[in-house]
Amino acid sequence: MTAAQRYRVPFQRRGSIVGQADLAALASVVHSAEPLSAGVWRERFEQRFREVTGARHALTVTSGTVALELAVRLLDLKPGDEVIATPQTFQATVQPLLDHDVTVRFCDVDPDTLNMDPQVLESLITDRTRAVLLVHYGGLPADMAAVLARARRAGIVVVEDCAHALGASYRGVSPGALGDIGCFSFHSTKNITTLGEGGMITLNRADWAERVERLRGNEVDGVFAPVPGFADDEPALLPWMRFSADVYRRRAVGIRGAGTNATMSEAAAAVGLVQLDALERFTERRRWIAARLDAAVSAFPGTRLQRTPEGSTHAYHLYTFFVTAGREVREHFVRALDRRGVEVQLRYFPLHLLPEWRLRGHGPGECPQAERVWFDEHLNLPCHPGLSDEQVDHLVESVTAALHEATALAGTGRPLAFR
Repeated sequence: MTAAQRYRVPFQRRGSIVGQADLAALASVVHSAEPLSAGVWRERFEQRFREVTGARHALTVTSGTVALELAVRLLDLKPGDEVIATPQTFQATVQPLLDHDVTVRFCDVDPDTLNMDPQVLESLITDRTRAVLLVHYGGLPADMAAVLARARRAGIVVVEDCAHALGASYRGVSPGALGDIGCFSFHSTKNITTLGEGGMITLNRADWAERVERLRGNEVDGVFAPVPGFADDEPALLPWMRFSADVYRRRAVGIRGAGTNATMSEAAAAVGLVQLDALERFTERRRWIAARLDAAVSAFPGTRLQRTPEGSTHAYHLYTFFVTAGREVREHFVRALDRRGVEVQLRYFPLHLLPEWRLRGHGPGECPQAERVWFDEHLNLPCHPGLSDEQVDHLVESVTAALHEATALAGTGRPLAFR
């Protein structure tokens, strides 16, 4: 039995809805005579993404993980460099750093938002710091004004992991257009999908966009210069002799590394374009579900909601709240929800405690707020547009009943009074 069959209210396997418009776009791609790779649909999707986010440059790739890998490549890290990262995110955010001889400093989080704490960030910046990798946790934008003020003073690059944040805004600006580099995921569970996998990298520098264009297209990432005197004896080249022209017309000054094939298929891009036009509808559905959950959770005195700061809008890729009545109450609550057919998953285990990072010297006590919240308070509930009204009703009723039951079974053995 699959989780979707077992649970009346499953956690998201799909974060958006694929409908007739998506199928029509696929049919258009398949029935056309256009290429199925690196064609017009990719160009349209990237252009529309720039319009929606306000990013200067947007380039599709095969996944959010690949977007993050390319972002780290752009940093040109050297041995001894330092990078500051959040511990409260999926492992892909920082995993590319394992390939570099750099020091990673995990920055503790604000316990009310689970985003990077700018005060802690400032204490971690040194003259070796080259970049900050942050996430907009669950779709709630980080405190970018505070982060950017500290980063700009130190001359360091800010990379936004926007995997959760498409549809959110910070002071009227979309994530991905706030820092220096933005990385988006279109995985099946994300706010829009490109047939299960896909990603986008947004940039504010033309030279970085050119490098990503080469990297994703299986070209060498290097510095090249014109060959002196080439125009005097230019050989006759037909249009399809592109690589021959490169040999004749330029020489390599320096090579940073090899490129890869990170080309999003035309079918995926076509679906992404349709999904992007439905983003506002998907996001409003998430917000409606979140508002109903907020009302149910806030009626219980042993809980705390994730705080949305003034000037930010939440995309609610994840619905997060905190049980402050104790670990025992939280455990009873999760078990009670499971019995009622509501699937609960926790996102995400603190990264600095994973084995690969412990091997690099990280461990307990490094990010006390992230650790305390994760082990004692943190909870995520289903919140995605694929839930029917009936499922949402059952979810809200189950949350109310489970919270009441949890406090009845824990501590004094009697329920706390509802507000």
